[in-house]
Amino acid sequence: YEELHTFDLQAPTRLIEWAPENRICVAGYEESGRNEILQLVPPATLQVKETPSLFPERDFKVECGGFSERPVCSLKPVPGTRFLVTSGPPDSSLQLWQMPAEDSNVIECLSDIPTGNSPGQPWAKIATISAKAAWVLHGSRLNSVQITDVDSRKSVYLAASRSSEELSGLAFLDCSTLLLCCAQGQLCLADLRQPQRALEPVSMALEQGTERWCMAVRHGAQGSDWSSQPIARLSSAGHLILTDLRKILEPLASAKCRVPSPGSGAEFLCVTWAPALEGCLAVSGFDGTVHIYNSQSWSSPGLEAEPTFIHRGHAVGRGSSSDPPLVTAHTWHPQKPRTLLSAASDGSLHAWDWVQPDGKC
Repeated sequence: YEELHTFDLQAPTRLIEWAPENRICVAGYEESGRNEILQLVPPATLQVKETPSLFPERDFKVECGGFSERPVCSLKPVPGTRFLVTSGPPDSSLQLWQMPAEDSNVIECLSDIPTGNSPGQPWAKIATISAKAAWVLHGSRLNSVQITDVDSRKSVYLAASRSSEELSGLAFLDCSTLLLCCAQGQLCLADLRQPQRALEPVSMALEQGTERWCMAVRHGAQGSDWSSQPIARLSSAGHLILTDLRKILEPLASAKCRVPSPGSGAEFLCVTWAPALEGCLAVSGFDGTVHIYNSQSWSSPGLEAEPTFIHRGHAVGRGSSSDPPLVTAHTWHPQKPRTLLSAASDGSLHAWDWVQPDGKC
């Protein structure tokens, strides 16, 4: 490692989100009791692009926080505002939070954003944008996708679909285009300029069964065409597929991750694109490790890929525990190319920067 920072949270978290001014948001997901929502100030070495040889402060600090009466399974800051939006069981409603003013350190829950779904629906996946207005995209199933204006709490878009496929992820590609990923791996594009067009998931040559899938969108430089950016999908059996949205039925590349025990569970399944390293992805959710892969080295479709690097810090950090921790979330640093943050089920939070001896990826 070039740098490795550790921090013990009061409770396990399943998300790590970057907030304005290089702050980090985390939140608990336990079914019983109150769950903390915290904004952390990262160590000084994570707040600058160039790392000097010595910093007096190497710890995370809690800047402000609040409490949620429900598990927080998704959290997104609303760009350009002091708002956060969260979601979690037991239904698909959203919670709107406001970051504190300078004279306070309390993150305040303002209101619920109802979705009209009945109790028992899966918790809503969410994405935010502030291109036209402060919007939150949310939904638990394909026929429940909508966009809500954060300021007015009013729905500005409701997807037309007859499919009740469960969603595993959704994203704004730009201010008019949405990408949805179903838990069974199908993708669906939606155009806000055509609200009456029925959304139908695109079937692909995937092994349908007990596998569940998640996706990652790679955002290019500001002003670049989103259609040229690849989409990554990861299954609970460790299959990785890269897709060009202009040819959605023809995978760009595919590989098999080196996962310890493939299964049907996908509660913490996570794949992300490196923002500043071409072709690099991070994968977690199978055990106590985070794997880095270089997709440019995949020579043949479907073969097992060799990881570029494996972060084992969570797996070995608790000694001989009979219940090894599971990585619940990871994210890339927005400015430092090889720096990631990862969290695990034991409440550990790591920030790490690996050394690549051969200079690649």
